[in-house]
Amino acid sequence: MSTRTQRLRRPGKWLGIVAAALLVPGLTATSAVADTDPREGLAPGFQNAGEASSNMTLLSHSQKPDGFYSPTNPGSLSYANSDMAYQGDYAFVGNFQGFQVYDVSDPAAPSLELSYVCPGGQGDLSVYGNLLFMSVEETRGRIDCGTAAPDAASRFRGVRIFDISNPLQPVQLPGVQTCAGSHTHSLLVPPVEDPETIYVYNSGTAGIRSASELAGCNGNSSLVDPTTTNFAIQVIEVPLAAPETARVVNNSRIFSVCGDNSCEGDYAAGALNGLPGSGLQPTYPVDDPRAPGGQSRSQASRCHDITLYPEIGLGAGACQGWGLLLDISDPVNPKRIDAVEDYNFAYWHSATFNNDGTKVIFTDEWGGGTSARCRVTDRPQWGANAIFDIVDRKMEWKSYYKLPVPQTTTENCVAHNGSLIPVPDRDIMVQAWYQGGSSVFDFTDSENPREIAFFDRGPMSGTSLQASGFWSTYWHNGYVYGSEIGRGFDTFELTPSADLSAAALAVAKTVTLETFNPQHQPKIEWPASFEMVDYRWELTEGLAKNKAANVEKMVEKARDFQASGKTAAAAAQLQAASNQLDTKNASQAALHQALTDLAGSLR
Repeated sequence: MSTRTQRLRRPGKWLGIVAAALLVPGLTATSAVADTDPREGLAPGFQNAGEASSNMTLLSHSQKPDGFYSPTNPGSLSYANSDMAYQGDYAFVGNFQGFQVYDVSDPAAPSLELSYVCPGGQGDLSVYGNLLFMSVEETRGRIDCGTAAPDAASRFRGVRIFDISNPLQPVQLPGVQTCAGSHTHSLLVPPVEDPETIYVYNSGTAGIRSASELAGCNGNSSLVDPTTTNFAIQVIEVPLAAPETARVVNNSRIFSVCGDNSCEGDYAAGALNGLPGSGLQPTYPVDDPRAPGGQSRSQASRCHDITLYPEIGLGAGACQGWGLLLDISDPVNPKRIDAVEDYNFAYWHSATFNNDGTKVIFTDEWGGGTSARCRVTDRPQWGANAIFDIVDRKMEWKSYYKLPVPQTTTENCVAHNGSLIPVPDRDIMVQAWYQGGSSVFDFTDSENPREIAFFDRGPMSGTSLQASGFWSTYWHNGYVYGSEIGRGFDTFELTPSADLSAAALAVAKTVTLETFNPQHQPKIEWPASFEMVDYRWELTEGLAKNKAANVEKMVEKARDFQASGKTAAAAAQLQAASNQLDTKNASQAALHQALTDLAGSLR
């Protein structure tokens, strides 16, 4: 059996055409599932649906507040919870009707502190310092956040900006109007101390306004029209000393044949559209690890979402029919440096890098997020994640990962938003799958991703498809938070398992961020700690019994000394323990580093 063939793992419950797909190498989507998965057959319901979980505990569920759901139609997208951002003790939860602010200082008992009505969808949020940014794309959005229907003069579509010096009393600033509104946006904070300016990359996928409503807008999709709003993203400059003056500083042509604006002058030759192709795609040869292919895709004229990783100077654009790798070292002038297509992808939706920047995951939102796309009859390569290695700033496909248990015909389900879980030397992600629930998977081996934890509820309805489920599930400061489209806001804690030990979870919890915007990936760094020592100790191999006993004694003494305030004595014990190790052994070298780092921090 070839290496690629060994990458195939799927649960036995997938039938029909899926059974044929199981013969395809390169498709992985399993692990924590048995022949009978507890997620199957869950009872439907609004706030009383059945629940199933593995290695993941629901700590709290908060129903949506009045004014943020329709009692007669709880699945209405006009009141859908959307994306989240975090700062201090607050979780900011977007909604098509506005946003909510939860105090999550006690994750087991979050408190709703503010529900702010400001319609316009999608309501995706980002936060930085005393500023909150919000995406608005619908034509019902008003400049004043009102609920009455706007006219052209009072309409707002673009990126709202709020002053949240007092997070519970937001003050709206002018914001930035854009031609196609804002479906999503991503903050780019330059990786320097105390930047004076930050940037917002705007992705607008809705209809384009007329020039009579907003000057400069042009919905002409002609490939030879240099003023078209299509084939571009907007780069917004936000001076932190005067955020009310934020403005678009570049209509960035990342779709062009050259990957940026430098060839815009060649528009007459079709230079604006360097990534052609829409409609039915080819199939892969039957012996290709990606087979079958044959999915229908969208033209790449705009991006749906862009994830930015400033510390490594890269961005990943999920741009309708293509996945892009961007050089963002010049924030105002991003440049496409690679692009990939996939014959199984219908709509490139979002992206996540691993912490080293050596891998990137793209999601496919086949069906738009409002359709049942995890049925037993659905191809497991469609509506999945595609995992790529990044080699010399080029992307190389390695495998797919899809939720490993089929969902019903009344559950909207497809790959959606997630984030990394910070376990050293491993690539682990928690991800939302709408009514497919939340899935935690390990992609350290990019050719063999596997599920290690999950949480799921039954469908909103057992008789008709009503949109609901998780829009996003993100790890933040030791816990997982879920934005549930129809039902509310959830908090979770992962529990130790054979795949994720107590020591691994403890060291993950040592990573704390004051601010977290999932589409602005931070470089994860672990502080020196006894938790890191314990984690490295658990993985140590090849240490003689007598030396192992010495290390254990010394570390325990150091722990006692540190608890009693004798930090110098604790550091001495840790240093002595490190001297017992052979640094030519990789696992012992890692423990040695953890011990010496902790000793240094205590001196």
